[in-house]
Amino acid sequence: MRTLKKTSFSNETALIRVDFNVPIDNGEITDNSRIVGASKTIKYILNEGGSCVLMSHLGRPSGADKKHSLKNIVNEISKLLHVEVMFCDETIGKKAQRMVLNLKPGQVLLLENLRFHEGETSGDNDFAKELSKLGTIYVNDAFGTAHRKHASTSTVVKFFGNKKCFGFLLEKEIESLNRIIKEGKPPVTAILGGSKVSSKISIIHNILPKINNLIIGGGMSFTFIKAKGGNIGKSICETEKISTAIAIMKTAQEKGVQIYLPVDVRAGQKFTNNTKVKKFDIYNIEENWEGMDAGPETEKIFHKVIMNSKTILWNGPIGVFEFKKFSRGTKAVGKSIIEATKKGAFSLVGGGDSVAAAKAFGFDKHVSYVSTGGGAMLESLEGKTLPGIKSIIE
Repeated sequence: MRTLKKTSFSNETALIRVDFNVPIDNGEITDNSRIVGASKTIKYILNEGGSCVLMSHLGRPSGADKKHSLKNIVNEISKLLHVEVMFCDETIGKKAQRMVLNLKPGQVLLLENLRFHEGETSGDNDFAKELSKLGTIYVNDAFGTAHRKHASTSTVVKFFGNKKCFGFLLEKEIESLNRIIKEGKPPVTAILGGSKVSSKISIIHNILPKINNLIIGGGMSFTFIKAKGGNIGKSICETEKISTAIAIMKTAQEKGVQIYLPVDVRAGQKFTNNTKVKKFDIYNIEENWEGMDAGPETEKIFHKVIMNSKTILWNGPIGVFEFKKFSRGTKAVGKSIIEATKKGAFSLVGGGDSVAAAKAFGFDKHVSYVSTGGGAMLESLEGKTLPGIKSIIE
């Protein structure tokens, strides 16, 4: 793997694709973890005698838009790096080239939002060629966009020959996924939650040959329960995927993978935190009730499986964790993973909602690794080689 520590940065200008697509509310950054995540790479290059040119997108702007200008995050980057970050209000062109030319070792320049240009998302060759003039070496440290065939993640790389490498963050993402998919120490347990089976079919098919246990929770579990003849009340169910659920259970049995489904649920009559809560056997939910969280017996079963695991993947919440009354199942699974991690298991949490849950309940600091890329991680788990990774490896 082409890594930072195998690369010389002395008197080089590193053009770094970072993922600084951070949430901003009334001008305030509400979560700076993506900037924190990339800072290790930037500081390393500066300490090795290089200068850094940072490029990122922010939001989904329609053309140049002050609200999505990266100028809004310059101060936060400067604060975290302990370096004054210069800003170029252009992404490509003469002004950007001039500012890069004047960069000295140890200095940092942030370019304007990549997505102010249509050429970024279309992977345009000419736009990528202009970007390539802004560095002597290319570094990708943006796992969150590695699944996109964009100019800054895929096309630009061909202009750098062999002068390209992964940043620390992307390197860690690849290593962590490999510890699940390729080198998982058994028993390997995958915990899949969320609302829809349809969004996880490709993942399940790809990971079944590599795991020992599959815990299925959240809304997607009701499609499996329905497939097994259960009465699920008005719980969410993809009836068109019942045959798929049956096929998955059959394949798992053939491969010797044990599937664990909830046995009881906490249900509500309305999709709100204020609804009345009632517990049901998951195969016998009354007609006007909707399963919204795993029940206490399910928590015990899941806990036992997780505690006996050496490798754990968690993707998707176990219930409607945003509602306090229905967050217990997700919290219980998180606590079990933390306990197993303390015992020596390797645990990886990834996917937007499971990461949000881990952060909300403080689990993120106590598992082995929390992935920074939602869509990128899901595509990796589906067995796809991501364009942003492929372009560095080739």
